[in-house]
Amino acid sequence: MRRGGGHRARCLRFFIFPPMAAVAVAVARALRVGCGGGRRGLWALSGASAAASPPAGASPGSGALSPFDRRLKRKQKNWAALQAEPAKCDYLREEVGSRIADRVFDITRTFPLALDVGSGRGYIAQHLNKETIEKLIQVDIAENALKNAVESEIPTVSVVADEEFLPFKEDTFDLVVSSLSLHWVNDLPRAFREDTDEIQVNYPGLFELMEDLQGMGESNCSWNRKPLLHRETMVAAAAIYREMYGNSDGSVPATFQIFYMIGWKFHESQARPAQRGSATVSFGDLANIGGLLSTEKK
Repeated sequence: MRRGGGHRARCLRFFIFPPMAAVAVAVARALRVGCGGGRRGLWALSGASAAASPPAGASPGSGALSPFDRRLKRKQKNWAALQAEPAKCDYLREEVGSRIADRVFDITRTFPLALDVGSGRGYIAQHLNKETIEKLIQVDIAENALKNAVESEIPTVSVVADEEFLPFKEDTFDLVVSSLSLHWVNDLPRAFREDTDEIQVNYPGLFELMEDLQGMGESNCSWNRKPLLHRETMVAAAAIYREMYGNSDGSVPATFQIFYMIGWKFHESQARPAQRGSATVSFGDLANIGGLLSTEKK
């Protein structure tokens, strides 16, 4: 994908991780519900306050388990949402939001109430319809992003909350989705390594890539980030990267690796998993499946 379309490229990688840390336990419950046929719900709003803050005793400081400055990330995303053309750098979020919506459409049922964690300006919601989701709760750390949400035919409710400290409890939401938000959550679990999407974008140069990342609200917020890189260093890095990986047309590639996460509540209309030991064919017989089918036809 070019910065507006184009051919595929490789190399410079940015890992976008929708799984999360403090929220990971709750999301894991959601995923177990969707895969295992359990009856536990996902989340419900607990309390009347819309904005969520870290609970008492939670330290906002840096550390091995807290590599990211969440307050800075909120500031970055709020800044990006207030730019004159906030949609200018939304091409990646738009594309991934559309792909997640396609995955939701693959689940043949209607969800009465759904949650979008780190919704931003509603990049998933705009691709969904009322036949799939009847009502959607959109949660984001940046209030400016929620204020500038794109239109959707689904009734939505906006909640300002940190993805690490969601103000929800179990047993209300029927579906949970998340897109391009949770990679800045601290203490990421070492999971969700498969079934991965890659989106490659070609940029005029390294500086244009950095400009767009800033416009997306995706600037680095690590506690140990360098406060300033000299322009000479950046120019040298851009020249080296172009020399090593540049395309024949002069552009430079960046690869975004996308991890998708969807969790949904069990419903009676969906088939239950078979009981253990109920299979009539073993995995060892799969190599001879053609012969078995031919025998059954005769």
